[in-house]
Amino acid sequence: MAYDAIVIGGGHNGLVTACYLARAKWKVLVLERRYVVGGACVTEETFPGFKVSTAAYVNSLFRPEIVRDLRLREYGFDPIERNPASFSPFLDGRYLMLGTGSARDVEEIAKFSRRDADNYPKYEAMLERVAAVVEPTLTQIPPNLVHPNLGALLEAGAMGRRLQKLGPAMGEAIEVLTGAARPILDRWFESEELKGTIATDAIIGAFMAPSMPGSAYVLFHHVMGETNGKRGVWSYVRGGMGGLTQALASAARDLGVEIRTQAEVAKILMHDGRVRGVALADGSEFESKKVASGVDCHHTFEKFLDPSALPPEFTEAVGRISYASGSCKINVALERLPSFSALPGHEPGPQHFGTVHLCPDQDFIERAYDDAKYGSFSKEPIVECTMPSSLDPSVAPPGKHLMSMFTQYAPYRLNGGEWTDALRNEYADRCFEIVERYAPGFKDSVIDRQILTPVDLEATFGLTGGSIFQGAMPLHQLFAFRPVPGYASYTTPVKGLYLCGAAAHPGGGVMGAAGWNAARVMLRG
Repeated sequence: MAYDAIVIGGGHNGLVTACYLARAKWKVLVLERRYVVGGACVTEETFPGFKVSTAAYVNSLFRPEIVRDLRLREYGFDPIERNPASFSPFLDGRYLMLGTGSARDVEEIAKFSRRDADNYPKYEAMLERVAAVVEPTLTQIPPNLVHPNLGALLEAGAMGRRLQKLGPAMGEAIEVLTGAARPILDRWFESEELKGTIATDAIIGAFMAPSMPGSAYVLFHHVMGETNGKRGVWSYVRGGMGGLTQALASAARDLGVEIRTQAEVAKILMHDGRVRGVALADGSEFESKKVASGVDCHHTFEKFLDPSALPPEFTEAVGRISYASGSCKINVALERLPSFSALPGHEPGPQHFGTVHLCPDQDFIERAYDDAKYGSFSKEPIVECTMPSSLDPSVAPPGKHLMSMFTQYAPYRLNGGEWTDALRNEYADRCFEIVERYAPGFKDSVIDRQILTPVDLEATFGLTGGSIFQGAMPLHQLFAFRPVPGYASYTTPVKGLYLCGAAAHPGGGVMGAAGWNAARVMLRG
């Protein structure tokens, strides 16, 4: 059967691409390897009666334009705002809450440093200035730097003009986009409690420490976005993160998109240098002169295509893409919410609503990274916890609760050999010991747990190296360099083959921008 377009991968970006193509009356087929669409943005019953956001766990970056265009709220997408956004308990009995509103944030920070409290609004204003430069690029088609055309140069010039408008502040914007987070935080603040809390956002999903160049952009990447029109506010999705992708799938089906699950693509078919369709692992073939791949470059170009079909210099560039990752996701079913020594109570309260940062200072992160860079998992991991059941009781049985742990560092490759169940449990036990320090009795409340090392993330979701961003996000793998120079505008050396996932600009996160941008490129031919 022939289609106007085939989308490989039913993740959020692939579904967005399919929806926009179908709105233009294209006949579209989506092929998803797993039993459920959503990619790494899914809800699954990992434990009986629990609705687990298996991988992605919070929302903010998803583009509001897509929500509006595809009427996703009508299809059940329901973001739940988190207030406060974060809770950082400390072993001396103090705690820091942020994201309750600027005035309250200042009061919280003043408990640790009056100077930092005065500087915090100025720091946030600095990030807003940088956001004014960067955010318009998220939905921009990056220029082809190898063979630029006039339109691309004009778009690139627009970003340059936005930078120029910053005047003397241009330098700090460039530092945020290219530099290390730690010297920036050290310049703005003196309290390690505050710096440690903020610095965790500089390493999420990245195999680096806050002292390394590129970490400032990862930090900045996590402060963009909005919920219900409120900038910087992160949310849970009612019913789990699959609520977003199931809404996208429903919208797609209503637009006429055909979605097939348990349909593993084995090969992209070609004829005379252009795409002619795809073949599945079971031998089935589907024809189309347009194929959009929502999976990463390793799968698209090194598994689905014969290397002889690609220019050697392109193949070499794809081979240089880094998929470095040290993230381990642990999902935990609980009898009750943890009671933190710094703010006791098992009943849902502000200490449970947002992200719990268990990080005393920046040096704690550096030491954890030091272990990983030599091929060991961290002796004392970085642990961030979210408890969506505190605001959304639908994700757990009555009286029970759900915790999502995003932890680092757990390298994809271990010096001592392969990941085994014993090593998985040893690492998870270390993470649980960290939580126990701050919330005695936590371990006794655990009903069950799921441990997803980078190896497991790769096997389950097809994320090469366990990279949650479909490729690391240092400067040389961003914007016009993502995935490789000359092919950042969603096209590839194969005619009719496009990239529509996080492997392309603007990269990782549940954003949808890559899928939207790719659809626009495909529609204009």
